[in-house]
Amino acid sequence: MNVSAAVTEAPVNNTPFVLEGIVRLRCLQVTYNHTRMIVGPHILYTRNESLYTDAVIVSREGMLPREPKVATFKVDGLKEVSVLERGFEVSDLFDPELEKYAGVTLMMIEPSA
Repeated sequence: MNVSAAVTEAPVNNTPFVLEGIVRLRCLQVTYNHTRMIVGPHILYTRNESLYTDAVIVSREGMLPREPKVATFKVDGLKEVSVLERGFEVSDLFDPELEKYAGVTLMMIEPSA
């Protein structure tokens, strides 16, 4: 019996990386939908029993975005995640009071003073 054939790749838990990025205001390098990105995570929350993060896109495939944007990422969909030493600024586009975060927020950046 070939035991190695029965071994499958275990899912990676990306939640600690997202939490570290939020707490330390550090960018994450990720691949999402086959696209390499650097993002600044602002919040971790649940929706339909899955984890999501809303993050500012700092770069996509090495290019700066045309306009600032907060995007939603399913945490399970993030691949090749690493925390960078590069910091990010809290975006004015991020609104912690949005209805979609009510009662489901697990962690978010500290509101700017």
